Amino acid sequence: MVVAKGIHSHKVFKLGKAPARRDGRNLGFGRVLRAPPVAPPEYDFDREHPGTPTPMFANDTYGDCVIAGRAHQTLRFESLEQGKRLTIADREVLEEYFKETGGEDTGLVVLDSLKLWRRRGWKAAGARYRIKAFAEVDPGKKTEIRSAVYLDLGVGLGLWLPLSAQGQTEAGKPWDVVAGPEGEPGSWGGHYVYVPAYREAGPICVTWGRRQAMTWAFLERYCDEAYAILDAADTPKRKRALDNREIERFLARLESTT
Repeated sequence: MVVAKGIHSHKVFKLGKAPARRDGRNLGFGRVLRAPPVAPPEYDFDREHPGTPTPMFANDTYGDCVIAGRAHQTLRFESLEQGKRLTIADREVLEEYFKETGGEDTGLVVLDSLKLWRRRGWKAAGARYRIKAFAEVDPGKKTEIRSAVYLDLGVGLGLWLPLSAQGQTEAGKPWDVVAGPEGEPGSWGGHYVYVPAYREAGPICVTWGRRQAMTWAFLERYCDEAYAILDAADTPKRKRALDNREIERFLARLESTT
């Protein structure tokens, strides 16, 4: 059984991301960018769509950050696709979380959870939602992060958080790199967040019922995995930018090897 580090080490901010698992078959995000968009210096999905909620999704009690991040992403995807705001219950997030863990509060491996989301979907707001595919984003390439966010895909980040992030979160400050033992990657534990925005200083994620900014330097030092979710290419900028045929070829190859 894989258990995430530091799930309950803070009285409010629970973690829940197990160490990253790799799969050489993963689709790279750069491969599906047919025409990379000219992303502006700053972009914020939630500002473009006022009223987008940022629920806690029980991540102050359980180590369900991977499914909470999925719920934040589902809210935004379906806002675009259905033109309405879903109401996803904590109960639905926890049902999926414990289904994937086998009933224990152990946290999750992000890659395994993404594969389940693609294969079987999950139940949210009373309906079942599946994704078409996911693509691995290079966290060291700002252009890929900006492109994914600007295309309204967002990015799911797996972070190996340092202890210094606790104090920065409590103080309402951006996550940034600090020197010393408290700045060591993973000294707090693993956490998964969803990024719907960025500014010149760095990405903005949604976690623990709030928006949390981070610097680009923080992302580069502490992010050990990043994914963009590829669903319907049904908006003008997605149609221009994404190579749907490459996505279909990838899925066909994947199907032939499973």
